[in-house]
Amino acid sequence: MQRYFFDMLVPGNRPFGCSFTHTFLSPFKGNFVTAGPRNHPSRPCIWSTVPGVILSSQVRACAIIFNKFEVTMSGHSKWATIKHKKGALDAKRGKTFTRLIKEITIAAKAGGGDPDGNPRLRTAILAAKAENMPQENIKRAIQRGTGELEGVNYEEISFEGYGPGGVAIIVDVLTDNRNRAVSEVRHGFSKNGGNLGESGSVRFMFAKKGLIAVEKSAASEDKLMDIVLENGGEDLNDEGDTWEIITDPSAFETVSGAIKSAGIPTVMSEVTMVASTYTKLEGAPANQMVRLLEALEDLDDVQNVYSNFDMDAAQLEHAAS
Repeated sequence: MQRYFFDMLVPGNRPFGCSFTHTFLSPFKGNFVTAGPRNHPSRPCIWSTVPGVILSSQVRACAIIFNKFEVTMSGHSKWATIKHKKGALDAKRGKTFTRLIKEITIAAKAGGGDPDGNPRLRTAILAAKAENMPQENIKRAIQRGTGELEGVNYEEISFEGYGPGGVAIIVDVLTDNRNRAVSEVRHGFSKNGGNLGESGSVRFMFAKKGLIAVEKSAASEDKLMDIVLENGGEDLNDEGDTWEIITDPSAFETVSGAIKSAGIPTVMSEVTMVASTYTKLEGAPANQMVRLLEALEDLDDVQNVYSNFDMDAAQLEHAAS
């Protein structure tokens, strides 16, 4: 969980030698004027539109502190990270490959088979390579999408609904049988304490972002922060035993490439949907929420499941075991 600090300054004073940065903004967008790093990129800060207030990171504060208090962030990414860790060990690799092949095929069908001119296809190929998918499998998936090889016609459907405690959920589906997909997703919700909602009921709470998770043992905060600042990243969050980097989708490849070039291994690296607000769950509702997510993700037609739930990392590990 990333901790942010407000450094309270004398109104009208600008911090000494401090440049602007666009990072660490997620919970405060609309309240701060930002720009790219200039004079001192190693000492980033954000000048607020509210007189006398500056936002800076705990490690790289560049202002005289008169008073401070903290605001904490949380995220659904803990669940995503646990899934990726489990995925490297369990028997669901076939499901992962199937999901990635579907995404490559539909991306090639929609935008052509050249990844240089098709960002969605390029991202899908990178995800497949990260899972060590053979190049021949990737090639065949592209050819099915472009029509060079015969393949199944998939339909894209997105469902929105609610889980225990009113948690918002989005389920993305690629299917060759719409009726089957609708029936299975509805059953998954109803059996595990959730219900389907209308189109648009929760999507406004999410934004598409690049998400990269790195084990803390693999890189220091300072090193990752330098990469984030120099390559257009947005946030660097502390998520317990991992660092989480958030990027705009357009900067995802640049940031992930810089991390790879630095020789830093990642736990996960993908373009996903990140929620703007989160719902904290504890006890039985939290366990039920995990069961709902697992039930939906286990459906053959489901590509991705996004939600805005949050829970303690220890309980999440226990519930997911």
